Amino acid sequence: MDRLDHLEHLDKHLVDELAQVARETVRDELREQTRKQRRTATLYAASGAAALYAGAALALAVGLALALGLPDWAAALITAVILGAVAYVLRGAARPGGSRLGAGQGAGAGVAGAAPVAAPQAGPGTPYPPMPPVAPGATATPEPGAAPTQTGSDPEQPHHRA
Repeated sequence: MDRLDHLEHLDKHLVDELAQVARETVRDELREQTRKQRRTATLYAASGAAALYAGAALALAVGLALALGLPDWAAALITAVILGAVAYVLRGAARPGGSRLGAGQGAGAGVAGAAPVAAPQAGPGTPYPPMPPVAPGATATPEPGAAPTQTGSDPEQPHHRA
């Protein structure tokens, strides 16, 4: 029985040693990866700071150029409006579906034979989603001379089989 106890102790020792080696290997690998990511993040931050200062210098140059022919306050105001417009355009470009036409909207999206109805667009700053041209469940008034259409059964009426 002494032999088995001795082997059990060796197995525990081997498992502990393997776990220690695995922990050290994983820790070293994570240190190397975070070191690379930290360097990349630092370079991006420095690039962003330099771009910010470059943009400020450009805004100053625009303001000074406008100040040659305008009063200083007007040049500053025009520069601020230009920067605001650029910020607005960039914000609109950053939105995933801000000003693009959705599926089924635009010219040619109407029913065949009916006049196309312009659907309201949801633009930036619209506090509510666009409304459909006809309320759900209501029937649209057909144009004069259009063929009558079948709208299906009314959900409020009982369903009977013939």
